[in-house]
Amino acid sequence: MQLAHSPVTYHQFNGISFALKRDDLLHPQFSGNKARKLMTLLHTPSATFDRLISYGSAQANSLFSMAALAHLKGWSLDYYVDHIPAWLQQNPLGNYAKALELGANIISTRAYYDTSLTDHLSTLSVPQNACFIPEGGRFPQAEAGINTLAAELLEWFRHQPPQHWVVALPSGTGTSALYLHKALAPKNIQVVTCACVGGAEYLQSQWQELGETDYPTILGLDQKHHFGKLYPRDWSIWQQLAQETEIEFDLLYDPFMWQQLLEWWPKHAKEGMNLLYLHQGGQLGNTTMIKRYQRKYA
Repeated sequence: MQLAHSPVTYHQFNGISFALKRDDLLHPQFSGNKARKLMTLLHTPSATFDRLISYGSAQANSLFSMAALAHLKGWSLDYYVDHIPAWLQQNPLGNYAKALELGANIISTRAYYDTSLTDHLSTLSVPQNACFIPEGGRFPQAEAGINTLAAELLEWFRHQPPQHWVVALPSGTGTSALYLHKALAPKNIQVVTCACVGGAEYLQSQWQELGETDYPTILGLDQKHHFGKLYPRDWSIWQQLAQETEIEFDLLYDPFMWQQLLEWWPKHAKEGMNLLYLHQGGQLGNTTMIKRYQRKYA
């Protein structure tokens, strides 16, 4: 299973030249940041656990990756969600459908326990033979896989002409950005990100819970962006990215990050400064996002 050494390609978008680390090409089931964050568990002996327990959205990229991991290791997956939309239950699509095909046990706490996801998690007891993974893979075990990514980037930078590199990626929980920053900052490589979920304060709180005190640069600090909400600007940026790069990006995270970069980069880019963008996968989730845009904006 190829979970390392993804290629780097060159592109332009809206006048910005950038290199693109194609972590979306790692593996059909383990692509992007989830492949990196779950790498430690992939190499864990199968007899260590018999079940994974996690939670999040019924359409999350992490749901599919965890289902694939559990299927490969011979483990079961209990994945808790607050609710499952009726239309998705009736017509399974995207990450939800693929996770079901792989045998994931997707549990709606409102339907099964008549309680919210938050309330149920507060009383959840994790057996010794199970591994609990916080939402989106935000746990210290993710650092080892992110360090592998950082090592690949440093090796690639070493073979480029002398110049200053900035690494950019959007954040949900910010785990990938945090551990990349930790690994690359000593090499004077800046990591920039944006808060796609909950704003900058939420992002910093996630980093604090992981016990770190030195953080990546957060772009768009004063800009509100409600996670999962449909924005015509996001749709437009996503389409433009596909047209100019001939690559499909994630519709939930990447358009907002590129909006920040289009504003930030021209103001801060100096001579000898170059941009590398990290493609973290997530295209399977586009299936349901596109249908939502089509339903709302026809």
